[in-house]
Amino acid sequence: MSCIPKKIIIADDHPLFRQALLVALNAEFTSTTWIESETADTTISSLQEHGNAELLLLDLNIPGANGFDLLIRAKKQVPAMQIVVISAYSDDAIISKAMQYGAAGFVPKSAPVPKMLEAINSVLSGTPWWPENFTQNGKDSQQIESAIASLTAQEYRILMMFSEGLLNKQIGDKLCVAEATVKAHASAIFRKLNVRNRTQAAMMLGQLDAEDYSDSLKD
Repeated sequence: MSCIPKKIIIADDHPLFRQALLVALNAEFTSTTWIESETADTTISSLQEHGNAELLLLDLNIPGANGFDLLIRAKKQVPAMQIVVISAYSDDAIISKAMQYGAAGFVPKSAPVPKMLEAINSVLSGTPWWPENFTQNGKDSQQIESAIASLTAQEYRILMMFSEGLLNKQIGDKLCVAEATVKAHASAIFRKLNVRNRTQAAMMLGQLDAEDYSDSLKD
C-alpha cells in the first residue's frame, strides 16, 4: 500500500465477526481510526459524521437494510468513498449487483484474512477486487424477474416482510394468518426463487426494483 487510511467504517451487526475483523485489520493498519456500525441507520449517521473516511466495509444484511439500498445510499452520500461488501452470501448475481451499485470490491465472509487484506489493499490503491471464481452477471435478470413474478400476491407480501426483517409470528399477526401458514408460504417462496432461506430470498428481491411489482401484485 502507498498509504495508511486515516478512517475505515465497518458496518456489520455480528459483534464477534466485527471484532475479529478489527483485530486482523488493525495489525495491518496500525494508525487507522475505526468507526463501527451495527444497523443501516447508524451506518448512514457514521457516513454523515465521517464523510472523510476512505473505506466502508459493508455487510448487506444488517438490520434496517433492504437488499442493496444501503449500498446505494452510501455511494450517493459519499461518492468518493470506496466500498467493499463483506457478505455471507456470494453468488455471482449478488456480486454483479454490488458492482453495478458502486461497490469496488466483494469479499465472502468465509475468505481467509490474507484474502480480505488483499482485497482491501487493492481497493484502497484504486484497483477493484472480486472473488477469483466470480463470473459477471451470474443469474440472468430476466430469470430473477420471472421467478419473482411467479409469486402470488400473498407470497410477495411475505417476501417484502422478509426484507424488513420481520419474524414469522410478526408476519402472521400483520396478515391475520397462522404462523404455520406463513411457514408454508415461505417454503413456496424458497422453492419458486430457488433459494435456501429468507435472507437469500430478500437479497434476490433487492436485485430488482420492488416498485416494478407492487402495483401488479395488489389485490
